[in-house]
Amino acid sequence: MSEEQILSKAYDPAEVEKKWYSIWENRGYFHANPKSSKTPYTIVIPPPNVTGILTLGHVLNNTLQDILIRFEKMNGKETCWVPGTDHAGIATQAKVEAYLKKEKNLTRYDLGREKFLEQVWAWKEKYGGTIIKQLRTIGSSCDWPRERFTMDDGLSNAVKEVFIRLYEKGLIYKGHRIINWCPKSRTALSDEEVNYKEEKGHLWYFRYPFADGSGHVIVATTRPETMMGDTAVAVNPEDERYKDKIGKKLILPIVGREIELVADSYVEKDFGTGAVKITPAHDPNDYELGLRHNLEVINIMNDDGTMNAAAGAEFEGMDRYVCRKAVVAKLEELGCLDHIEDYTHQVGYSERGDVPVEPRLSDQWFVKMEPLAAPALKAVEDGRIRFYPERWVKTYRHWMENIKDWCISRQLWWGHRIPAYTCDKCGHIMVARDMPSACEKCGCDKLTQESDVLDTWFSSWLWPFSVFDWPRQSEELKRFFPTQSLVTGPDIIFFWVARMIMASLEFMGDIPFKDVYFTSIIRDEKGRKMSKSLNNSPDPLEVVKQYGADALRFTIIYIAPVGQDIRYSNEKCEIGRNFANKIWNVVRFRLSQGPASADWMSLDGLSSTDLRADDQWIIARLNQVVASVTEGLRAFRFNDICKQLYDFIWSEFCDWYLESCKPVFREADSQGKGNVLRVFDYCLGTFLRLLHPVMPFVTDELYHQMGFAAEESSIMLSAWPTALSDETLAKLGVTVDTVPMAEGKFELIRATRTIRATYQIAMSKALDMVIVPTGEKETAYLSKDMLTLKSLFGANTITVQAGYQPDGPCGVAVSGMGTAYIPLAGIVNVEEEVKRLRKQEAEWEAYLAGVRRKLSNENFVARAPKEVVEKEREHITEFEEKLCRVREQLKSFGA
Repeated sequence: MSEEQILSKAYDPAEVEKKWYSIWENRGYFHANPKSSKTPYTIVIPPPNVTGILTLGHVLNNTLQDILIRFEKMNGKETCWVPGTDHAGIATQAKVEAYLKKEKNLTRYDLGREKFLEQVWAWKEKYGGTIIKQLRTIGSSCDWPRERFTMDDGLSNAVKEVFIRLYEKGLIYKGHRIINWCPKSRTALSDEEVNYKEEKGHLWYFRYPFADGSGHVIVATTRPETMMGDTAVAVNPEDERYKDKIGKKLILPIVGREIELVADSYVEKDFGTGAVKITPAHDPNDYELGLRHNLEVINIMNDDGTMNAAAGAEFEGMDRYVCRKAVVAKLEELGCLDHIEDYTHQVGYSERGDVPVEPRLSDQWFVKMEPLAAPALKAVEDGRIRFYPERWVKTYRHWMENIKDWCISRQLWWGHRIPAYTCDKCGHIMVARDMPSACEKCGCDKLTQESDVLDTWFSSWLWPFSVFDWPRQSEELKRFFPTQSLVTGPDIIFFWVARMIMASLEFMGDIPFKDVYFTSIIRDEKGRKMSKSLNNSPDPLEVVKQYGADALRFTIIYIAPVGQDIRYSNEKCEIGRNFANKIWNVVRFRLSQGPASADWMSLDGLSSTDLRADDQWIIARLNQVVASVTEGLRAFRFNDICKQLYDFIWSEFCDWYLESCKPVFREADSQGKGNVLRVFDYCLGTFLRLLHPVMPFVTDELYHQMGFAAEESSIMLSAWPTALSDETLAKLGVTVDTVPMAEGKFELIRATRTIRATYQIAMSKALDMVIVPTGEKETAYLSKDMLTLKSLFGANTITVQAGYQPDGPCGVAVSGMGTAYIPLAGIVNVEEEVKRLRKQEAEWEAYLAGVRRKLSNENFVARAPKEVVEKEREHITEFEEKLCRVREQLKSFGA
């Protein structure tokens, strides 16, 4: 039966991918059994925002997780990959608010809290979770029946339990402090939710007059709009310019209020004039200084970044940046503007709202982090948790050693509402699992629950154990926690990774995972980060439609070196598509030779006498690849294993081994054809399994087309290949010389093909050749399998003869295996060829002389980088060999 009848000529990824994913999911291949006796291997997905859609970042992250899950499943583990989504407080609420405004011209305040939350849940059910469905498109083998949502009942219960336990332990408190405030989202932000951008601004210098009329102090500021909230001017106590003025009263311009000149070591003498305005309500450092000097705190802004009544009637209602211009103009009018300087500084932006944050004095809830951070840092430093790449340990350590308390309250409606209740009568605060019936302090039965919700990350940090229904000691929790590996981006090392380690150690008494792999950042070909605004962020679903999921998966890993940014373009997916087509055509070719060998899974029963040299070589190389890919996956070197498989399958198996099999397959009665087919099938079945974690769809299809798996089974249920023992290799005749001898032969073949190309001799033209082997071992090797040798060389006859001297014009090919002579009489113009070779000889002699002069120069050798000197030495060896070949060729032309 021909391969066309068995396998379609062209690979159609869409058809194959649709077919196989439904088979895998419907048969329950992704679902983990907690009662299994197998060793568990667990991954929890970094939960994408419920509002999200699939991006290339998700493709990279989830492909890596899928590779690990499929690899460990084939290694006999009970794999559990828990999927889910994050409720994404600010992002989701903003989406729904925008939807209500556009579709119904309503705000959340028009609806009220309960009705608004009903709208959010309805929106979530209709539009949320799209990304989870899209993950199926790229082959993610998640345990879908275990899908979780950070606001489902089980996880909400875990969040409440953790809040209460930390509160009872004294690690959660409510405090009046300066926090980061997003005027756009109108909510507090943690320090980690602030991104700093370098901006070109100004430094304004204003004159603040002394109340006694004895002159003025010039203060420098980047924020004139906050001056109405100034309650002091501060200088460094060691600054000689101000020592006799400390304690004097100043008049705050515009406002006319008296403020004091105070001394504090916080002030840098070299900044501006050494005198700075102090606004305790609008700067965290000023607030701390204000506490030390018992200064008044005056808040002059509303929560949307506009000025309030305390800013004065002239400025009330203005946007903060409009107010800035108005204040500068007013001070100039009053004669208080001294001068303005250009000034470049770092400005904090809200990660969610992408507007400058506003320091704001507010009542917020905080977690004391130092007691939780110490054991979490130790877990990484003592190696219980390993980071890949390891350099991220330094970043993690720096953050943990300088950790600040975590502001966990958010002024939102969508999220986990804080389980705190305030007595309407006496103001006493109680934290409880349910609304208390009465105040425990005064007995009043009128209580109000805290209106704020918890930071989204407060639910995410519990993810590795809350997904298994903690605090209930479920069967799944006992079986699948702790997890083994985490794949995530380095941008959330603080938001999520560090906090998960802290929470797991605190509430489970164990680490949440053993290995953390940090993915690369995907950039476009110009090195720019991908974004919608730059129109350089492709839709992965469109890429899958054009190239196939396997092609996208393979390509994105192939071009992703560990710890380096990825330069991506859709065109690069041709790498994966061409590779899938190559494997498809290998199987088509193989099926044209008949069905798979019955005992394809092993080489039992074969010995060295049953195998050709090329069979032994491909077995040796495959064995090295099996060991290397297995070790590479365990060490998270995904990019390396893709390159190894690509190079082995394309450049070794297809380019050399498959070609060496063709003459054997053409000979219907060829001795040993069955053995060659068996080795071919053994290699094919092995590398399909090695490749399966990366390219699951095409490998399962081809595995079945070959008959390697029963119809009711899958390649993902088959055993991961293991390397053959030294004893087995010896029995098959594989020695330390097997690979170098074959490579020497291939090098010689390549050299003869170069000669053919040089003289435009078609491969279809069979030549009579002579090979002068390097030694007796090479003579025996070349003489062993003349059928294959002639086919690969494209020769009519090959004479292996030591001491041969050409008696006419010849092309000369040289390798470690020997020298091949290709008769050129009647094929080339001898006179012209001699002229060309003489010119080449002269050029290379001149080049070698120049390199030798350079290396004889002691100054060059002493001063040049070591690698440069070494490169020059390598050039001498390389060009001496080239010169030797030219002279051999000239000799054969009688010149």
